Amino acid sequence: MMKKKELNVMKKRCWGVLLAALALLLASPAVKASSTRTVKDMDGQTVRIPRHVRRLADLWHANNQVVLLLDGQKKLVATTPLIKKQSWFTTVDPGIKKVTAPFAGNQIQVEELLKTKPDVVIAADPAQVKTARQAKLPTVNAMYTDFAGLKRSVTLTATILGGRAPQLARQYNQELDSNIKLVNRRLEGIQQRPTVVHFVNSADLTKVDGRHTIVDQWIKIAGGQNAITRRGNQVTVTAEELVKANPDVIIVGSSSNQAARRALKRDPQLRHLTAVKQGQVYGNPQGTFPWDRYSAEEALQVLWAAQKLHPAQMKGMDMIKQTQDFYARYYHYQLSKHQAQQILAGEN
Repeated sequence: MMKKKELNVMKKRCWGVLLAALALLLASPAVKASSTRTVKDMDGQTVRIPRHVRRLADLWHANNQVVLLLDGQKKLVATTPLIKKQSWFTTVDPGIKKVTAPFAGNQIQVEELLKTKPDVVIAADPAQVKTARQAKLPTVNAMYTDFAGLKRSVTLTATILGGRAPQLARQYNQELDSNIKLVNRRLEGIQQRPTVVHFVNSADLTKVDGRHTIVDQWIKIAGGQNAITRRGNQVTVTAEELVKANPDVIIVGSSSNQAARRALKRDPQLRHLTAVKQGQVYGNPQGTFPWDRYSAEEALQVLWAAQKLHPAQMKGMDMIKQTQDFYARYYHYQLSKHQAQQILAGEN
């Protein structure tokens, strides 16, 4: 009969063989392929990511809002300092305050990012994408510049998150399309298209948004025309150029109605613009993210802007209710009437 000691040695050898075989199996391409998948990012790059994403680092301010919209905020392990200070975001999702923001200024702190052990990193800035990829992290670029890109980016983020997110993305994209179609129907046959200048913010009245931008796109959808003929986001203009453009309506980003009007009235040249004299100056609404650029709340922006530019055609559009319904539907947050009014007035 086999002695007990010999039996134990044989058992150990068998376990060793089994463990080695298991290690080889797990390392095989077939098993690796079954535990991962690929997505194509907004740059057209194919990125291999885990089949089930449980930990997400989102280094693009605006995309954090998309993650919230898609009910994926519990997967966030890294965010940005700006989002942690965005008052309506923290109101809707107080937990974001506890999420790590691995930045020093605009620079990623790679060691801090690695400590969060993300399954996937989402970014928009090319330098940040490069840095994260150099750290061997699966990194997806989600940047977009127009409404078609917004829908693709929402779908991409949903694909990464999995679960219910793709269904919510389809619902959101349909709602965005539906709101644009509603505006198109209401404004069909309009004779006048008011000219619009969109300032980036009220702190610097030399920065405006030009043609071929998402701002320019919603101005057109809302039945206006951009008074700025140059192309690009945040282009620098002189007071003389603005006086020459003399817009019918002025919209100011990242600003409340009061702050926008106060800033323009203080300027010795801009205070004489038609829009300022006629009281057609508005701070752009700001919710979990400013509505005017890179925002899922663009679905509300097109309705709001159309109502400001063509109040008669958009009569009966209750923007308070529209905002409340959007927040209840996507963020599961019940805005009071006063809170909705604050968002619409650009009070952040």
